[in-house]
Amino acid sequence: MFIVILFHSLTLSLFVFSVATAQTRINGIGPENRFYPIHDFRNDFQVYDEGAKAYIPYIVEQHADQTALSAYVDLESNRHYNLLVSTRQDGYLFINAALKRKLRANQWQILSIDSLFRTYRQPEIFLTVYGAPGINDKQLFIGYPKSATQKPVILRDDNLSVRPRPRTIYENFLGFGLLFLLATHAFLFAFYRRAFQRFYNFRDLISLRSQDDSFLINRPLSSVNLLFTLNLSFIIAYLIVFVQSRNLEVFASRALLLGEQGLGGLVGEFFLLSVVVLSSLVSKYVSLEIMGGLYKLEESIQVHYFKILQSSLLFFACLTLLLAVLAYNTPAMPWSQSILLLPLIGFYAARLILLYFVIRSLEPIKNLYLFSYLCIVELIPLIIGLRFAL
Repeated sequence: MFIVILFHSLTLSLFVFSVATAQTRINGIGPENRFYPIHDFRNDFQVYDEGAKAYIPYIVEQHADQTALSAYVDLESNRHYNLLVSTRQDGYLFINAALKRKLRANQWQILSIDSLFRTYRQPEIFLTVYGAPGINDKQLFIGYPKSATQKPVILRDDNLSVRPRPRTIYENFLGFGLLFLLATHAFLFAFYRRAFQRFYNFRDLISLRSQDDSFLINRPLSSVNLLFTLNLSFIIAYLIVFVQSRNLEVFASRALLLGEQGLGGLVGEFFLLSVVVLSSLVSKYVSLEIMGGLYKLEESIQVHYFKILQSSLLFFACLTLLLAVLAYNTPAMPWSQSILLLPLIGFYAARLILLYFVIRSLEPIKNLYLFSYLCIVELIPLIIGLRFAL
């Protein structure tokens, strides 16, 4: 009987303690408690272990004297929130191993996660707080600001944090973009079938003897050719926006590609890029005409431009389709610049070799002149473009 009474007493005590703990109320965090806590990094801190040569989880019993605590901050999943940092003594804040600011004692530093995402263009950053030893000296939260007109909301520790549904701007646009490209290809196939079968023909692409009197070759700026050039512009513009959605920098200045915008802004950006690409392709033909006149290659210019359009349509259409399939079937796959740069470098190298043999079979020209011509019209614009784009 004594054991039964003792067991019930302990059970009742544990129940009362858990209820009291569950009723612990948090009114807010940050300066003047003006932020709702979304995530506390207290259990996410890591320290660098010299023996393992790697970062390991922070353990109070082993790392109580550590002055630098680090944590990975997921930016992509916490858009529109704020990062709050505070130390009891003066310290320093590092982001991706670079010193960003000094932390004053007992003062909160508030960083916009949207601004961090636009600045670093990475799904997550590595943040380090340097200060007095121990974990009690440092506070790191993801928070959401309270509205001035909203009634106070009391949060409990035992409740799950409720976040707004994340926006899927890029996902919606990428889906609409694929449907749009499918519609443009279906339109060209239905109304310009002969031209479509000629452009999207790999055997014709690698053929060294082109039909100089073809309706596609002898009129490079005809309405049919311009429609397929416009379609190529749509494909390249879609590919650029797709790469941007994977947090890969396309333009270093980011003046053209904006970071935070809605679906309408992405559609406007897509058509703006399409106009830029279309203008570049038409300018490409003009430059070919100028350089062809200097090197006396007038008869090869039209074939040269046709091969450029034909190869670009085949390559960029296949590349876009392949990347879209990978993105939708492997959402957790890490993306790097090599995924895009290696295929591009291989494509332009192969196209340069193909153009050399095509022009060589059409014109009795010295190799030195032909190499100079191809370098000026193919390699130099590519190098300049990569210089400013990447």
